[in-house]
Order: sequence, then structure tokens, then C-alpha cells
Amino acid sequence: MFADTIIETEALFTGVGADAVPGAVAVAGDRIVFAGSKADAEGWRGPETIVKDYGDALVIPGFHDSHLHFFHSALYSSPLAMNYLGSSEADYVARLAPLAASRPEGSWVLAQGWREYRWNPAAMPSRRSLDEAYPDRPVALYSGDAHTLWVNSAALDALGIDETTEPPAGGAYDRDERGELTGIIRESAAMELMGRIVSSFTDDEMQDAYCGFMDRLLENGITSVCDMSLMASPGLDFVRDDIYESLERQGRLAVRVHMFPTLTEDMSRLETMQQRFTGPRLQAPGFKQFFDGVSSQHTAYLEKPYANARFEGDRGRPTVEPSTMRRLVLAAAEAGHAVRVHTIGDEAIHCALDIFDEARQRYGPLEHGQNCLEHLENFQPDDIARLAELDVLAAVQPPHITLDPGGPERDLGLERIRWMWPFATFLEQGVKMGFGTDSPVVDVNSMDVLYTAVTRQDPRTHEPLGGWLPAERITMAEAIRAYTLGSAQAAGRAHELGTIEAGKFADIAVLDRNLLTVPEDEIQGARVLATYVGGACRFEV
Repeated sequence: MFADTIIETEALFTGVGADAVPGAVAVAGDRIVFAGSKADAEGWRGPETIVKDYGDALVIPGFHDSHLHFFHSALYSSPLAMNYLGSSEADYVARLAPLAASRPEGSWVLAQGWREYRWNPAAMPSRRSLDEAYPDRPVALYSGDAHTLWVNSAALDALGIDETTEPPAGGAYDRDERGELTGIIRESAAMELMGRIVSSFTDDEMQDAYCGFMDRLLENGITSVCDMSLMASPGLDFVRDDIYESLERQGRLAVRVHMFPTLTEDMSRLETMQQRFTGPRLQAPGFKQFFDGVSSQHTAYLEKPYANARFEGDRGRPTVEPSTMRRLVLAAAEAGHAVRVHTIGDEAIHCALDIFDEARQRYGPLEHGQNCLEHLENFQPDDIARLAELDVLAAVQPPHITLDPGGPERDLGLERIRWMWPFATFLEQGVKMGFGTDSPVVDVNSMDVLYTAVTRQDPRTHEPLGGWLPAERITMAEAIRAYTLGSAQAAGRAHELGTIEAGKFADIAVLDRNLLTVPEDEIQGARVLATYVGGACRFEV
């Protein structure tokens, strides 16, 4: 048997060793049949073999985003909506004008990305500024972390929310000093409205948005993703298996997708998906659940109160009662299903590990899939080692480290921030770690992910000098491995993805420079030259 393609380079990083060395990869069909020296690769060359010599470019396994939200990433990167941070409330409102002009008259104006603590002045916005610009058109603006919604009066009317409306459990409608709605809607109250807001977009529009986002992934060398449930409310996970199925049928599903719907009492949705989607491109490896919120809004669940507590006993709260989470996870474990749980605060992490510990004692280790905790921002120190002991993977997003400069010190205090995003400690203690972005919270820019993991500096400002908690910096080889093999482990597919080895799928990224040897200030300048998915070149400059 001869190879269809042989990829040659002076810098091959298979993910198995620690260095990039001269070598070649032989591909037959959609699999790697050989990875090693150029001389030995000659045995796979046939009369019709295509040889691609990439010179001194770096050849690595394709990146795998272990945690993103595909529907909203596609939507906010398309002409249908906007993703923007803004510098102030006024700036944000002004920036909406081109989007509003491009959409049909009277349709929703939808955007995401604002973070009031990054504005000048750092103050929560209100519906008044939106009402002045859009008195008769509904406007919905989700915060960068998607946990808070800013709307105008027309949107409140369209959604049927008035002064007498009660928010759902775990949610809130902010009011001003007169008791009137400000247009700020929080947590579950904000999340449950998303389905109604986006229902105006057609399936054809969303399919095109999905394809546009896949092009963006391929440009960044990303060959696989984990599409994570956005919210726990029934019917609102936004894992759109119908769109994926249609795209796959059309031959337009360009990357591998791993779907994680919400874990509920009724597990039939996942089980039906697992029966339907058994191919190498589209699978449903497990469930997602949510244990808490976010630190910046004091909704992450902590063992002790926040350093800047807003009221006595202010330590956040679980979004799902621990007894309910225990019942759900144990039922999934008994059925052999992997579960991934959103846990940001240290008490959420601790409780989740207790539940995984009980599940492991009752039902043994998983035969298929991988239990994970998502985000893991701060720890009770002894819980880091428990991740390894219980074989629970840490699915983390490096650019989150610098999203809120000064925020951890403000919210948690100097003593507790020592245990935030402890990447180096994870590796020292044998914890499996997978990288992602949480897109659209953070852009799917693969070089920013690597840069922040290695430097612990913000990818835009490059602050702080020397890195935030620099003892937790990791090497580039470790970062690439977390972004490839680690994320493949999170998807339960390390046996066929994540490294360049014979027998695995030929998912490969080619970069224009050797990231293992360049100075740190050149990391973000690296470009992807080519991206292969299953041996087929899906992107090339």
C-alpha cells in the first residue's frame, strides 16, 4: 500500500515527544499510516503519491477546542449579529448602527461582548440609552460571559416582561431606585430568553453561519471542537444536531464536532444522538451540566464569602442544588455516560468532585468518554490532586486568565488567587488538561490560546509584564499538547485524535514557524499555512 499524501518538514511535533524534529507523515485515506523519518517515509511513496514539502514549517496535530458554543459562535461571527466589547455604554450603542441598518426593518438587533468593568466609566448600562437610539425596535445585547442581558423597552415589550413579571429561579430583573426595570436581566432569566430572541433567524441563515464559522476554525488550525450546552433550561442547550446532520448530509461539515447536550432526568436525547451519530465526523460523547455562575457577578459558588462581599454571606450559590446534581450525575454514571460540569468557584469544584468520587466508587471508572470539570477558576488546594485521583479532566480556557484585570484580586483577595488557573500545578500533579476558548466568550484564535498559556499575559495588552501568577506558566510543548491530545481526551477520543501517530485520523495543522523555538513575542504572529482534516486539505494559504 502506498500513501496518498506525504507531508515533509524540518519541524515535526507529533505530540508524543517534547521536541519538533525533521520528519514526515504518510497519509492513506483519512488515516496516518506512518510518522517518522523522511528516509523511512520513502517506503510509502508510490507513483501517485502527492508529496508536500513544508520546509521548516511546524507540523503538529490539529488543534481541538475542548469547550465552545457553536450556535452562538457562528451567529456572532456572521452578518446576522455582532460581537463587540466596546469602551463605554455610548460607544456600544453607536456601534450597533451598521448592524441595525443591515437587518430587516423591525427585526431584532442582537449582539454580545460588552463587559461593563472594562468600560470607562465602569458602570452597568440601562435601557434608556438604547431607547433613545431604538425606540421601536427590539435590541438584545448579551454580556461577554453570556450571563447578563441588556435590552431596551421594545425588547421588554416583545418578550412580555413588565414591572409585575417574576423572574425564574436563579434569575433576576434589575430595578433602579424607583423600582423600575433597568433593562438588565441576569443569569437564568437572561438565558431562557435566548431561544425567543434568535427564533427569527432561518435554518438557511444559520447553516451559512455555521459554515462561515468552520472556515474560521480551519484558518486557525482547529480540526475538532466540543460543542457544549449553553444553558441548563430544557430545550435551550443550543446544541443543534439538526444543523450538523444537514451539513454532514450536504458534505459541508468541515470539522469534527462532539456534542454535549444538557444532562436532565430524561437521558434519551443523548442516547438517541449516540445511536444516530456514529461516524468519525459527528458524535455525542456525553452530557453537560452547570453548577454555578461567574465570579465577576458573584454567582460563582465559593466556600467562603467574596473578598468584596455585597451582603453578609455573599459567596454565590449553586445553580443546581447539590442533591439534584448528585442524582443526575449518579444516574448518568450508572448508565455509563460521561458528564462535564461547569464549575468556576472552589465550592462548586469541591462538591462536583465529591459527586464524581461517589460515582466512581459505586460504578467504577468510565469505560467510554471522559468526566470533566469546565473552567475551574479557583481551588481549595487539596482538590487539585483529587482531579488526577478521580480521573477528572480540567477543561480550561487560557485567555480567561486575563479577561478581567484586577478582578480576581478584587473578588477573591490575594490569599485565594494563588490557586487560580493552576496549569503548571495540574501537570505536576498528573491532572489531564484540555484547552478551549468558550467561544464566543473568547475568540477562536489559536495563537492567543497558546500565547496566554505560555506567558500568562493578555493577548491584546500583553500585560502584566512577566505574567499573572508566573509560576503557573507552562512550556509551548505542554500547551500544544493540552490543545490537541488533552482536548481529544475531553471528547473521549484520544485513541484516534490528538497526536500524529500511525492509525489515528490525519488531522494536521501546519504553522509558518516553529513555536517551540521562537521568542514569546512572535507567537501571535504565527500563521496557519494549511489545515488537514482526515487527510484532506481543508484550508491552505
